[in-house]
Amino acid sequence: MTAPRSILFVTGTRADFGKLEPLAAAARDAGYAVSFFVTGMHMLPRYGLTKLEVQRMQGVGVVEFLNHREGDPQDVIFAKTVLGFSDHLRVAPPDLVVVHGDRVEAMATALVCATNYIRCAHIEGGEVSGTIDEIFRHCNTKLASCHMVSSEAARSRVLALGETEDRVFVIGSPELDTHRAGSGVGLEAVRARYEIGFDDYGIVIFHPVTSEAAGMRRQAAALFEALAASKRHFVVIRPNNDPGAEAIQEVIANQPAARFRVLPSMRFAHFSELLRHASAIIGNSSTGVREAPFLGVPSLDIGTRQTNRSGAASVHHAAATDRAGIDAFLSRIWGHRYPASTEFGGGSAAENFLRILGAESFWQGPLQKTFNDVTPPRGAEAGHG
Repeated sequence: MTAPRSILFVTGTRADFGKLEPLAAAARDAGYAVSFFVTGMHMLPRYGLTKLEVQRMQGVGVVEFLNHREGDPQDVIFAKTVLGFSDHLRVAPPDLVVVHGDRVEAMATALVCATNYIRCAHIEGGEVSGTIDEIFRHCNTKLASCHMVSSEAARSRVLALGETEDRVFVIGSPELDTHRAGSGVGLEAVRARYEIGFDDYGIVIFHPVTSEAAGMRRQAAALFEALAASKRHFVVIRPNNDPGAEAIQEVIANQPAARFRVLPSMRFAHFSELLRHASAIIGNSSTGVREAPFLGVPSLDIGTRQTNRSGAASVHHAAATDRAGIDAFLSRIWGHRYPASTEFGGGSAAENFLRILGAESFWQGPLQKTFNDVTPPRGAEAGHG
């Protein structure tokens, strides 16, 4: 009897696990041997020790690797991840590695796959943000052997990077599958579990922007000053661990507990339910430009981290220091509901993912990549080559 093909998903944050989990569950249920390489923020108690969320998933293998200590720069994290993942692949090489997005862990593991000729699928390539994350994302595109993107616009960008059409698939954003299906938990259960004592609330997620790390304290202070002055209530999810995070953490710690419920992380299903009923989401998380529009929840995108990433009508924009813009959003847009946006898919990414894996041609595609010119390079015409 032939052993099932093995798929290894790489996860470094609570956010990317929420996106990879629907794909992993679908692959597991379809008979693939599924496992996770768990690293990054998942391993740190300060950020909720979210490796426990991965461990709760039934029927999958879990390998854990501590790739950094708090305060390590991203190049050091990159180097440690390369070494750890390379060691793991020598012990248990899978048929396919799946990486997501724009984190340094994804870039490190995609590099290991490329240098060892192991098939690697990149989820949600071809998107823009305007920070170092975008550079990482495009690096992942060049390192991965195939691409499963969220939109036609993303597909066009991946093709512009020289990838061939037969290796780029539009599947939508996987986390929307969970939102479409419903969380399976009620709002009151969520409020009880996380001790959220108010009915009308906004969600705040404000991450550091690595290229603006020196100014993150000033940005965070201005944003939270405006939120506090509004007298509204907020559930705050702590930022990721990129450079500048400590300054944001210190600003959050000084907010009044009566109106700011601060959490290191949430289970994805519980967060989905909380978001569905929120009056708004404020900050610079991709949730505000992808998931919130899908659910019709208004969002205020702060700063540059998600620049040009969404055209949904529910997404509004302001600089962290734009007090008038923030006040206007909190007074006029708070609680408004918008039609659902399908800019990043309709919640069928897992189904599309399985369809791609089901084609034998997917597994037989060449691992030696070539650059596919969108237009012939200068000098390529007859007589000039």
